[in-house]
Amino acid sequence: MTQSKKRATPDCAQCPNELPSKVCLHEHGSAHKGCPTLTRKKLLAQANQAYEDPDTYLFAQQASIQESACYENRHERPYLMQPTKTRIAEICEFAHRMGYKRLGLVFCVGLNSEAAIVERILKQNGFDVVSVCCKAGRTSKDLIGIEDSDKVFQGTEEAMCNPIFQAMVVNEESTHLNILLGLCVGHDSLFFKHANAYTTVLAVKDRVTGHNPLAAIYLHNSYYKKLL
Repeated sequence: MTQSKKRATPDCAQCPNELPSKVCLHEHGSAHKGCPTLTRKKLLAQANQAYEDPDTYLFAQQASIQESACYENRHERPYLMQPTKTRIAEICEFAHRMGYKRLGLVFCVGLNSEAAIVERILKQNGFDVVSVCCKAGRTSKDLIGIEDSDKVFQGTEEAMCNPIFQAMVVNEESTHLNILLGLCVGHDSLFFKHANAYTTVLAVKDRVTGHNPLAAIYLHNSYYKKLL
């Protein structure tokens, strides 16, 4: 395929159309160049076919119900969205909807105190919890060829974060759903790749913003201009 005939790469993030007029939301809406709604119809058909699997169907159905359950007074017209539920509350509700009993709490050891509170909340809501911190196993960073200059605490024997071990532990414990709390960039990816059960994220790590990475995005025109 020549460059001139090659399909445009999807770029939904730069779509200039306002929400009410996007073709992904309304049949007669407008589309941006490369819009996958219009250019990837065969792929869409394959994706939609995947929902025919009973487990996938149920999971997607309950996730969609959970989405709408986060808003009150949906019968009002005109409707203005009224969100009411925090993410931790949503996770508990969704797990109950799916009939899950055994949850994995996979966390960064730097968020140990937060993980303890999360575990209390989950247990209070009737779940069995398997919690595994990132440093479990105390595997040396030597295993992956980390030089002393690349350690956080130079001149010490430093344990690596081991998301593959975390995944294997919750796999062995037959968790129904895993919850990630503050794993490092890349370590979270390894966990996703090696975990058997579905995984959701409660919070991601951002060492500067108190684990609120969107703070830098909200302030991109002022304090975080250097990012652009």
